[in-house]
Amino acid sequence: MVKNLLLIKVKLGLKGTSEGFFLTITELIIRSPKTEKEWEQYFHFRWGMLRKPLGMSKNEGKDGIEQQSFHQMVTDKKKNIIGVGRVHFNNREQAQIRYMAVKESKQRAGIGTIIVHKLEEYSSKQKRKEVVLNSRENSKKFYMSLGYEELGPFVSETGIPHVKMRKTL
Repeated sequence: MVKNLLLIKVKLGLKGTSEGFFLTITELIIRSPKTEKEWEQYFHFRWGMLRKPLGMSKNEGKDGIEQQSFHQMVTDKKKNIIGVGRVHFNNREQAQIRYMAVKESKQRAGIGTIIVHKLEEYSSKQKRKEVVLNSRENSKKFYMSLGYEELGPFVSETGIPHVKMRKTL
């Protein structure tokens, strides 16, 4: 079982020239949703980030393998969800990451990387040898920075252009 992970992100910088240093600490927790309320918040966040902007209903925000999948969410110290992701297994060797989303104001802060690493770690512990995913075009460079390679175009049910990608674990 993957345990809760408390991440403390520290930034050190100069504030002006004579004021010295300042320290910013942000607590983030990554784990699976546990309670019914957390699951509702998790799915609402995911739908709001990925499907609502496309005019899709909440019913179109889930698929038939949610219960067999491993879900992760990142929350801030106020327990607000700021990122989510899910992995499921296509077969005995391959895992697939889906439904990755990070709140826009928190992007480029390492939150997506944390989620992907936790999903990959879980997949590796379950003896999967590779992870595949279908990235939106605007996220392709992010996944490439994590070691994923582009395999070619993918036609998504959303109508948004995607790229099929793969990483060997």
